[in-house]
Amino acid sequence: MRISIFGLGYVGAVSLACLSRDGHDVIGVDIDRTKLDLIMAGKTPVVEEGMVDLMQQVASSGRVTVTTDAGKAVLDSDISLVCVGTPSAANGSQDQGAILRLAQEIGKAIRSKTGQHVVVFRSTLVPGTVEDVLRPIVEEHSGKKDGVDFHLCFQPEFLREGSSIRDYDKPPFTIVGANHAYPVEQLRSLFGHLPCKFIQTSVRSAEMMKYTCNNFHALKITFANETARLCDALGVDPFEVMDLVCQDTQLNISKAYLKPGFAFGGSCLPKDLRATTYLAKMHDVEIPMLASILPSNRAHLDLAFQRILESGKRKIGFIGLSFKTGTDDLRESPLVTLAEQLIGKGMQLAIYDPEVHLAKLLGANRSFVEKHLPHIGEMLSPDIAEVIGGAEVLVVGLSGGDVADALARHSTADHLVLDLVHLPDSMNLSGKIEGLCW
Repeated sequence: MRISIFGLGYVGAVSLACLSRDGHDVIGVDIDRTKLDLIMAGKTPVVEEGMVDLMQQVASSGRVTVTTDAGKAVLDSDISLVCVGTPSAANGSQDQGAILRLAQEIGKAIRSKTGQHVVVFRSTLVPGTVEDVLRPIVEEHSGKKDGVDFHLCFQPEFLREGSSIRDYDKPPFTIVGANHAYPVEQLRSLFGHLPCKFIQTSVRSAEMMKYTCNNFHALKITFANETARLCDALGVDPFEVMDLVCQDTQLNISKAYLKPGFAFGGSCLPKDLRATTYLAKMHDVEIPMLASILPSNRAHLDLAFQRILESGKRKIGFIGLSFKTGTDDLRESPLVTLAEQLIGKGMQLAIYDPEVHLAKLLGANRSFVEKHLPHIGEMLSPDIAEVIGGAEVLVVGLSGGDVADALARHSTADHLVLDLVHLPDSMNLSGKIEGLCW
């Protein structure tokens, strides 16, 4: 294939070398003439393991050319990979100056091109940039339409500095955010041979996914380092602790707890986080990330409370009260806290939870609910249909087939359903469903 690559930093230079190595004709484009001269001399513009030998090899193959002329590069290629930088501005926002200027140049080149052209943005971009910012620019300057005369898509890269070539050849997956089949198939031709899943998704999801991956990496590094600081103060080996943590692939290093939902609660997580932050204070150890988890959790609960208040309705039916489906544990359940807040605002509550029976509550569990919901007996109902029928707003905090069936049978068009558990998309409910963040 004929490929043009805009921006010859780490991602662009490695992509140029690897694509040329794999037999494609590649045009490298950059405003920095020094980078172009280095590549044509068989030298690498970036310090990277394996790049010296690889660049010498591809420069002598006859498959690599370079230019500062963006328009010519578009006309002489079928696919453009955009890898220009999007650094931070002084206020922390993304500086998109370079990519905005490039979008104009690409648009002008496409205006005079007769065949289809695919533009693949690989630069990290704020979600919505491709569709809301770049597409109008390219369409304006080309006089053509995305999806008809040309195709814009987003393909996040997962190359780590220092191991970029290895990461290129063995990525965790290939993600393509696209709205049409043509660019997906073109990219499948380029990258489908790699030993990983090839996944198509929406452009916005692909853009956001790149940020989320990097944030998660930063989170993990910070978690390990905060743990190490506390371990150091307590005379514990942090490497031994983190190695033990990583041995658990059912919960710790897994998909567990990585789906959006409602706030966490229960008898373990809140109290242990409080104990950890107190322990750190006692030893003058700063753990700002761990100390921010409980306030962040509270903000999630407050969001649900605000959604209900904004509805203007006063009859609230709770489907679920315990902190997790399948348990009667009410200790630090966010649903109990939410119910307490609503009662404080004068709301009328009815509650259904098949696992919660007052006569069977014991010890700390019973003490907690008596403190926070002293009149819970008057609100609990064993009949889910009765709770649904008497409510204007349904707060769904339980998952499961029985709950879904009851909601489908008894909810009406007048109900507002606040979904805290991500009800199945296939459910045919009459009421208006609002997810907490979806």
